[in-house]
Amino acid sequence: MNPNFDFSGQVVLVTGAGSGMGRATAFAFAEAGAAVTLADINTAVVTDLADELIVAGHRALGVTCDVADEDQVADAVARTVTSLGQLDIAFNNAGIQIPYAGIAEESGADFARLNAVNYHGIWASMKYELRQMREQNAGVIVNCSSIGGLIGGPGRAAYHASKHAVIGLTKSAAKEYGPRGIRINAICPGTIDTPMVSDMISTGVLDRASSVEAIPLGRFGKPEEIAAAALWLSSPGASFVNGVALLVDGGQLA
Repeated sequence: MNPNFDFSGQVVLVTGAGSGMGRATAFAFAEAGAAVTLADINTAVVTDLADELIVAGHRALGVTCDVADEDQVADAVARTVTSLGQLDIAFNNAGIQIPYAGIAEESGADFARLNAVNYHGIWASMKYELRQMREQNAGVIVNCSSIGGLIGGPGRAAYHASKHAVIGLTKSAAKEYGPRGIRINAICPGTIDTPMVSDMISTGVLDRASSVEAIPLGRFGKPEEIAAAALWLSSPGASFVNGVALLVDGGQLA
């Protein structure tokens, strides 16, 4: 799935790298020659994944990072620079779901937890990534929003709002940091075949048949297809692309 990109000599940080789209993107960057930091709340998983990449001949680092904790985000960026030398690209992918609920019934605790990861986590990641990138006068950030960042959905107001917020952060930061040589874009995945989606199907939150029917290509997306979009946005091929929210949804919103 990885096109012929060459990221040799570059350093990439991926949050939420323990599974799904984050894992696929971290591995795709490594296979394209980059040194990669895999950051995730699950320490054991990213440590094992980093070891797997190292055994395969890649430069990799696994770090514990709960993006809801600003200090852990700062540490992940600092360790990336200390261990791998710089920070050229970041894929801010960490995100969570909460149970479907109407606005009048939703718990404040669920709302706060969701935004701590999906909104505050992206903001904190960008904050410390940009501090490093502005010293280098170069860099690329790709934020993971969602198809839900562009539409509404009953029972999903909090989740969709958090993903709308990611696009707002992306567009504003792209205008602020474009003059410094830093490009910032977002990806809006549709329904992707990840562990999160599998959990939603198994718990009855999502119906596979009706979900597939809504996609003109007639299938769920693959994590590797999101990785391919992230690599393209980070490549010289997208050198004049800044501040976009790129749909990768199989045509669902067409």
